[in-house]
Order: sequence, then C-alpha cells, then structure tokens
Amino acid sequence: MLVVELDGKPALAKLVGPDIPCLALTPIAALAEYLNTHGLGRVSKRLATSGVIEVVATAAPGIDDIVVLGKIKQLEQTGSYDLIVVDGPAAGHAISFLMAPANLLKLMRGGPVRSQALDVAELLRDPARSRVILVTLPETTPVNEVVETAAGLRHEGGLELGPVVVNAFDGGADLPIEKAPADSPLRAAAEFRNARRALHRREVARLAETLDRPQVRLPMMSSAVLDSDVIHTLAAALGEQP
Repeated sequence: MLVVELDGKPALAKLVGPDIPCLALTPIAALAEYLNTHGLGRVSKRLATSGVIEVVATAAPGIDDIVVLGKIKQLEQTGSYDLIVVDGPAAGHAISFLMAPANLLKLMRGGPVRSQALDVAELLRDPARSRVILVTLPETTPVNEVVETAAGLRHEGGLELGPVVVNAFDGGADLPIEKAPADSPLRAAAEFRNARRALHRREVARLAETLDRPQVRLPMMSSAVLDSDVIHTLAAALGEQP
C-alpha cells in the first residue's frame, strides 16, 4: 500500500505510521521528473534554478494536474503496490483535477502530453484500477457540494465512484432533555445536541436519496488533535461498517 499526498506537505506520514510509505507529491517536482525522464534533464535544471519551471507548471491549464496524475499512473504501473490511496484536492479543485486528461485531449492533437493524457484517462475510467471516494460532512452545504461533484465526475468524466465517506456523523438516539432542569445550561446543551443529530440524520438521508452510493459514516470525535489514537478509533468504526 502507498499513500500519496498532493499538496506536498507530509501531514499524513505522521498518521499512517512507519509501516506504510507516504509520498508527498507536488506539480513542480512531478514536472521536473517528467522532463528528466524525457531527456530534458538539463532543461529541467535550468528551469528549476531560474524559477521558470513554476511558471510552466501553472501557465498551461491542466499541465500541472496531468503531470501529477501521470506520476500516479507510473506508480500504479510498477505493480509494487496492491493499493494506492491518493489524498485528492477539495471539491472546488477535484473536478478540474480529475477532468484534466479529458480536457487536454480536446486541445492536444499529438505529442507526449497527449499520450500522457490518454494513459491517465484510461486509468481513471477503468473501475478495476481506479475509484473516486468522495468525502463530506452531514450538513446542507457540504452535501450539496458532494452531490454536484459526483454528478460532474460521472457525467463529464465518466469516472466510477466508490462509497461516500461522511465525516463527523453525530449518531445515536436523542438525549432525554426532560430530565434536565428547564432553562439550565445542561438542557440547552442537550437541545443543541438533539438538533444537530436531527440535522445529520436528515442530511445523510437526503444524500442517500440523491446519490446512489453506499455511505461510510465516521463518528464525530471530541479530540481537537488528529493523532494516532483518533485514527485507531476511526479505523475501528470503519471496520464495523456493514
């Protein structure tokens, strides 16, 4: 198994433990490697030292995304990992990131970039090799965003979706507020908790109605720090999912 972070910040490496390799991948590094593997090592070094390589990675729409996806494709093709988990971008960038191969194929008629886009598009559209797992919160706006993202990835990109992960789901029965004194802080807290639980139930039900994918619901955690103990608790909850 391999974990890939796309923002270049190895935050997940501290959480997954030493037994699972974690790769922090940036567009700049991916583009430099792409140039090196295509016989442009000297050009790559000059661009890197002058700062031009950063301009190249962001000037051409989709180029930065396609080189990152191309690196992931390369890792998949090595056969060294039975599973590669990619921590992708947020909803605002997810569609443009995953649609980069299809969009570049419309613009490029030939050349190595088109070949790269063809290979990546084939990877992303093969459900045996790639699935998109969307993550949301059980609240109105996040649910709306994940439904819109799912529709875009399916209809425009032809991508296969996996289960939807619902983070911070506050499940359980309503608290007996009648047992708390009226106008007391304890009663107010119980009323707030019940209202939040009702909201979460409504939103996961609406999500199930509008998006025909299984849900994986992870419990709300009271810890302010995402440490190994929290990870183990979430992993245990994940293992209890039907």
